[in-house]
Amino acid sequence: MTFKSSISRIKLTLMSLFITAAAIHSCSSGSRKASGAIDETTPQDTVLTVKGAVEMAQQLGMGWNLGNQMDAQKDGVASETAWGNPVVTQALFDKLANAGIKTVRIPVTWLGHIGDAPGYTINKAWLDRVEQLVGYAEKAGLNAIINIHHDGADSRHWLDIKGAAENPEINAAVTAQIKAMWAQIASRFKDKGQFLIFESFNEIHDGGWGWGANRTDGGKQYRTLNEWNQAFVDTVRATGGNNADRYLAVPSYCTNPDNAVDGSFKLPQDSADNRLIVAVHYYAPVDYSLNDKFKEWGHTGTDVDTWGDETSLLETFGKLKSMYVDKGIPVYIGEMGCVRRDNERAEKFRRYYLEYVCKAARDHNLAPIYWDNGYGGTGREQSGLFDRTTGEYLNNGGDIMSTMVKAVTTDDPDYTLQSVYDNAPI
Repeated sequence: MTFKSSISRIKLTLMSLFITAAAIHSCSSGSRKASGAIDETTPQDTVLTVKGAVEMAQQLGMGWNLGNQMDAQKDGVASETAWGNPVVTQALFDKLANAGIKTVRIPVTWLGHIGDAPGYTINKAWLDRVEQLVGYAEKAGLNAIINIHHDGADSRHWLDIKGAAENPEINAAVTAQIKAMWAQIASRFKDKGQFLIFESFNEIHDGGWGWGANRTDGGKQYRTLNEWNQAFVDTVRATGGNNADRYLAVPSYCTNPDNAVDGSFKLPQDSADNRLIVAVHYYAPVDYSLNDKFKEWGHTGTDVDTWGDETSLLETFGKLKSMYVDKGIPVYIGEMGCVRRDNERAEKFRRYYLEYVCKAARDHNLAPIYWDNGYGGTGREQSGLFDRTTGEYLNNGGDIMSTMVKAVTTDDPDYTLQSVYDNAPI
């Protein structure tokens, strides 16, 4: 997600267009990784002991995003407090673990902390802070995911997918920087345990959120992203240590589930067997989940969007399952969520939406990771569940979080997706 700005507004509007029903495609590669039980005294035991895609989803469990924190930036310089959140401490991560969360995604923007070509040296203090946050997760017994987040996902900065797709010289320069940066990041963490996952990029697109030049350029942008993901995998593996078989996550174009299954996305070749994860995001329908244009969702609602209901969700998740999970390839939903509403009835539908998404993810062996941006108000951009300073719940965050954890973890045979559906608000 992004901060409160015109860019954010464009994102929220256009995202409503791209999360539609998926097509079909084939692919190859595999899985293994995720943390087991919480153990705050022996973090070195926090290791993903995965045998396949199903086990990966179970071990990743319910996830949570440290959103609008290390990914925040102002005037092209990333800063932890740039978008209004305070500096976080170990206390937050401990509270997350106590809440039943198993995985923390730590989005990182590197803008303003990168040296000139050809070395592209990353500022030590910034990388130190990233390492400290990963350490917080490790100490709390959590899995952690780090990435390259807002460094040009819409071609505004150095990750210029449109320019690279049209100009081989630009592509060569961008690819060189990708390699230089991931070599440094991976080398810093090469001795970290297998609780840590690297995710190549966030939502790579040309500014059109899947409705830009990618639709008319003959697949050039899709092929370019596939090349970048390959460069990421090759670079990380070459650093050795635990990176030789660390789990690596790669996104489809714009992290759109449709693009993950329509033939445009290809998993990279990998020297490690079964160590790749497909990363997608799910906010359908965006005018409900993010824009707050509609107050209700699903088959019992009246103030609802015309698409993105339970049936649409199951179609999308079903295609991800058949394309990847059933072939042993893990998939996680790196971002999903819903903004808080200003009345009790609307909040009941929010709770239902999040429960249904998480339960459906569990049933399809997809790992959901909630987008929390730290903001505790109501309406657009207000998806915070935890106070960043204390780790305590914001508003009804405890109820929302426990509902999602239940949906992802419970083995009660009477608790089914149908029972969730049947108990939708009326």
